[in-house]
Parts: sequence; C-alpha cells; structure tokens
Amino acid sequence: MSPYLTSLQAIITREALRFIQQRGRFIAALVRPLVWLLVFAAGFRAAIGLSITPPYQTYIQYETYIVPGLCGMIMLFNGMQSSLSLVYDREMGSMRLLLTSPLPRWWLLFSKLLASTAISILQVYAFLIIADLYGIRWPTLGYLTVLPALILAGLMLGALGLALSSFIKQLENFAGVMNFVIFPMFFLSSALYPLWKMAESSELLHDICAWNPFTHAVELIRFALHASANPTATAATLLATIIFLGLAFWGYDPARGLIRRKG
Repeated sequence: MSPYLTSLQAIITREALRFIQQRGRFIAALVRPLVWLLVFAAGFRAAIGLSITPPYQTYIQYETYIVPGLCGMIMLFNGMQSSLSLVYDREMGSMRLLLTSPLPRWWLLFSKLLASTAISILQVYAFLIIADLYGIRWPTLGYLTVLPALILAGLMLGALGLALSSFIKQLENFAGVMNFVIFPMFFLSSALYPLWKMAESSELLHDICAWNPFTHAVELIRFALHASANPTATAATLLATIIFLGLAFWGYDPARGLIRRKG
C-alpha cells in the first residue's frame, strides 16, 4: 500500500477511535441542534412566516427550514473541536512527531482534515435520522445529493479550525477563540433566518450575512437536501476552503509557523 494511503488510514483510524472513546462529544453534537430544533423553532416559526421565496416555498414549517442550518452547526462545532485536539497534541508533543514524518506536511494536515470531515458527516446523518423520526423528511434523493455538499462544507469548516489552530499556541487561548468564531458565524448567517429577513432588519446585517462563508455552506446543504444545485454557494464554499487551507498550510510551515515562534 502507498505510504500516503497508509498514513491516511492511520490518521482516520486514530480520529475514529478518539471519537468513539469520547461518547460525550457525540451526544453533545446531537443534543445541541436538537435543543434548537425542538425548543427554539417553536418560537421562531411565528416570526418567520410562510411567505418564503423558492426553493423555500415547499416548507410547511420552520423546523424544516432550520434543519440545514443545524447540520452546519454540527459540522462547525466538530471542525473546531478537531482543531482543538491539534492544539492539545501540539502541547503534548505528539503533533510534532506527526509533522516530522517523511511524508509532506500538507498531506498529513489534509488527512487530519478528511478524518474530521468524515466524523462530521456521520454526526449529521445521525441528526437527519432523528429529524426524520420527528417528522421532518426530505426527498429520498436528497439524502444522497447532500453528501457532496456535506463533504465540501465539512472541509471548509475543518480548514477554518485548522488555520486557527496553526496560529494559537496554548489550549486555553484556542478555547476562547472558538467562542468568538462559532457564535458570530452561526448567528450572522442564514442558518436561522433567510437573508431577506435580515435585510428587513438592517442592510448592513444582510451584507455581513451574505459575506459569511458559513451562510454559503448552509445554503449549499439546504439546496442539496432538496436535490437542487446552488452554483453560487458551491463556488463561495470552495473558494473559502482553498483560502482556509492555504492559511493552515502556511501556518504549519516550519519556516513561518511553529519553529519560528519557538525561536
């Protein structure tokens, strides 16, 4: 087997075993969006109304609108938590052993990103199954067409966390930064309200939400669940993924990142 595939398999297996051992992480990943779905949606439904433009005109309840945003929430939190483990591994020394292997550094980081994305996708599908039991169903084809959207969104959000972890030295600092990244990205997006609702409140708020990469990830997932394409969201998410990956690879470059800071 190719050393590249061997390293990819080893990293994915390590991340999977870590995830299995951290059962509280899986439960928290499901409970958090379920609370929003079952509790907050009841109050938001009256505010959002039913006069929603295509492709939202088929939605008969606000819970259906919010589910793609909650899928994005799962991937956002998981991407940040996976990057948090990178900071921990760096403090413990295991990260240095990984990055000093003879394989290219970018491949090792990308393998870590793929492992994180795979775990995120499993959590999202588990959430969709629970939502289906709750009565929120999608076209059968949508459960298949959403997979590429989840992969791209997971890569983007995981790359963002990877980029942040490359510039933060201590575990405590990264935990604080997570709160300043996760909540603004989630609330300043179309996860809870359509952009036209944001425009009714403030044009500035609408523009911020429209430029938020998380908005495009959510819209990508939302359209994919209806077996539809959204070229704008796809292009924006792909561009953000490339930018975040570039920042992460630059941050973990030994000539610019860890070694220079320690020197």
